[in-house]
Amino acid sequence: MNAETPSAGDLLVRIGGIVFLVGAVATLVTVAPLFLGTEPFPAPAYFVCMLMGAGFALAAAGLVRSATAQRRAAADRSAG
Repeated sequence: MNAETPSAGDLLVRIGGIVFLVGAVATLVTVAPLFLGTEPFPAPAYFVCMLMGAGFALAAAGLVRSATAQRRAAADRSAG
């Protein structure tokens, strides 16, 4: 497989990384008022922080999918 050919889980890893970054920025934004002494955000704003975990799960699923595809390709090469 060429280094520039996208593998099976690449899209999931990229999307997971983006979702994780959005969650990380949301975490910084929602925690900042606690350090600055200003009024904290309402509770629903903190739910956006959960995107960090969702992004991590998406990226992990992409890595697992990529690994299984590589293992399957290696098994096909050795069998044939």
